[in-house]
Amino acid sequence: MAQLGKIARRSFLVGSVAILGGTAFGAWLVARPAENPLRAPAGGAALTPFVLITADGVTLITPRAEMGQGTQTTLAALLAEELDLDWQDIRIDHGPAARAYFNAALLAEALPTRGYNTGDTLHALGEYMGQFGKLLDAQVTGGSTAMKDAFEKYRLAGATAREALKAAAAQRWGLEPAQLRTESGHVIAPDGTRLPYSALAAEAAQQPLHTPALRPASAWRYLGKAMPRLDMVAKCTGTAQYGIDIRPKGLRFAALKTNPNRSPMRSFDASAALAMPGVEHVIDLGQGVAVVASSTWAAMQALDHIHCDWAPAPYPPNSADIMAEIAKAFDLPANSTLRDDGDGAQLPSGATQISAEYQLPYLAHATMEPMNATALYTGQSLTVWAGNQAPMFTKKACAAEAGLPEQAVDIITPYLGGGFGRRGELDFSVFATRLAKALPGTPVQLTWPRAQDMRNDFYRPAAIARMTGAVAGGRAVQLDAQVAAQSTSQQGLKRWLGLTPAGPDKGHVDGLFNAPYAIANHRVRGYLAPLDVPVGFWRSVGASFNAFFQECFIDELAHAAGRDPLEFRIDMMQAEFPQGAQVLQALRQYSNWASPLPPGQARGVAFCYSFGSAVAQVVELRQDQAGIAITRVTIVADLGLVLDPQIARNQLIGGCLQGLSAAMGEEITFAGGAAQQENFDSYILMRHAAAPDVEVHLLENLPRLGGVGEPGLPPAAPALANALFALTGQRLRQLPLSKQVAFAGT
Repeated sequence: MAQLGKIARRSFLVGSVAILGGTAFGAWLVARPAENPLRAPAGGAALTPFVLITADGVTLITPRAEMGQGTQTTLAALLAEELDLDWQDIRIDHGPAARAYFNAALLAEALPTRGYNTGDTLHALGEYMGQFGKLLDAQVTGGSTAMKDAFEKYRLAGATAREALKAAAAQRWGLEPAQLRTESGHVIAPDGTRLPYSALAAEAAQQPLHTPALRPASAWRYLGKAMPRLDMVAKCTGTAQYGIDIRPKGLRFAALKTNPNRSPMRSFDASAALAMPGVEHVIDLGQGVAVVASSTWAAMQALDHIHCDWAPAPYPPNSADIMAEIAKAFDLPANSTLRDDGDGAQLPSGATQISAEYQLPYLAHATMEPMNATALYTGQSLTVWAGNQAPMFTKKACAAEAGLPEQAVDIITPYLGGGFGRRGELDFSVFATRLAKALPGTPVQLTWPRAQDMRNDFYRPAAIARMTGAVAGGRAVQLDAQVAAQSTSQQGLKRWLGLTPAGPDKGHVDGLFNAPYAIANHRVRGYLAPLDVPVGFWRSVGASFNAFFQECFIDELAHAAGRDPLEFRIDMMQAEFPQGAQVLQALRQYSNWASPLPPGQARGVAFCYSFGSAVAQVVELRQDQAGIAITRVTIVADLGLVLDPQIARNQLIGGCLQGLSAAMGEEITFAGGAAQQENFDSYILMRHAAAPDVEVHLLENLPRLGGVGEPGLPPAAPALANALFALTGQRLRQLPLSKQVAFAGT
């Protein structure tokens, strides 16, 4: 076991293959590499785990989905850095569903440690645990793990390929590899003779492979710089292909209608729909029906003419009763107590104690591209085109639905028009497979009307927090936090893996138990509500709501202590998490925190450590006749290492705006068992006119690479709520805030 751990932590086993005159190189952190997942198509080039070199040049094969976050651009930079490719010459393609593409960093996140104080031993344990992701087929884009998983993996793939190419050229020229250099996709001899990689590919595949040392950061050409987005030209010209753009020959179009109560369908009457122009079929999918027609619009129109008898919801029918059930979870045994310092239940002598209860609603993912998938079933094979975040899980689920072996199923992943966790689910691909099975030999594209999309989501769970704390001598001396909600981990892993994880649910209290404040008596307990409302992973998961609870209450403690809220945080963080204190100190400077604002304006601050990164934000507000306007947000983030500063800034801004939008107006409510919100007229996203100016500053003090896609979201809601208190004197403890204040621009 010790030897296996050593291999898993420190060694990369490298595989290569030559196909049709090309060569491919792959490197991944496993004790035994997974089988090369691809074979050459007839008359074409072959894709292999990470790098393919053919007569046409070099292609990076990436297993991580591109949904606007810029992941694939930085993955290409990692490869180009060691393979000596010019930026404009590299091509990129999403890889297939395959075990070789497991995400090791995803499982490493599951360790129930506080993260901000993880030493080398626990970090090594996390890396070791991450290798089990291969056994679980965890090819997942999510959790801000793409760069953590790829940082060494892709550079090693490039370096290994580079050295094999040099060895091939040295053999041809009768020289030593050490005499050669590489540049711009060529191997170069001392006399200046150049050979392109494509000319050496087949010979390089025959070379013995070894793992070379990686180049230091001082030698990097691309990493650490803002690189052009590889997907930007196609997206700006409308040529980028999303799932909804897939057009195989003979395609038919379909729309879905399922039980909004999330239960079976008892019966349906489709006679009126079948008489409509363009309608070809109405197919029973068990939980609902699909209309197949000559166009998506014709199919969607026909749905309104199908009358269904739905079974009732398996959960309380309205929001008030659902929230009451969540509150009852506090009477159950705690699922977790992941922080228990001192005596969290004991009020220190002479301290002033305060308590507060916070509440927030269910949220939809609300992706801009409606959920869709295209499938072609032949009886012997199945091809599914779906913008998804979990290709291997999708492949297994679709194979089971089609009654086919997994090797007979191909999952093709185009660009995703937004994911936020929703496209990690399997339902939309499985429904498309079920529909395709009813129409063998005909490719069919199943698109969810927006109402079906929103009413059949796997929501960010509603949650309640009960907070008790005490202050003395200007410091917090007690914090006892309890949070009740459904478990996204239990539901999500049940859908992915068919199992419910046992033990403490770390994700349920993320952003709360690992808040890096030195408080002598500090306890955090998580309670799981046994409800069947479908919930799932939503951007920044538990931290998205726990940061609201934590940071709003920290602000209340600061007020009770008579302290400046930012200085109060720095004081409690300085010894516990120095890098976090540095983030707050930088925020104090960049936000001009100490400078007074004119009457009718105010600031609020919040901090959150999540996904390996420390992020703090100051939100500025202005009260005028049109309402309360969010005028400016200042963000300071320590990401450990910034691989692309512009992509990092964009992700932090996007996360912040999504967090503000959720805090201001988003909510899913239930009546009669069904979600009441069906579109963006009732599910209120932030409008452009309400969006503030956002300024981002990046630090690199943390010892390890952190995430960036998720951590920008959690501090936004509490910073806004704290600014509202500074502006109005009201503590708003329930989201969305628009129920209590009027925002300008909405």
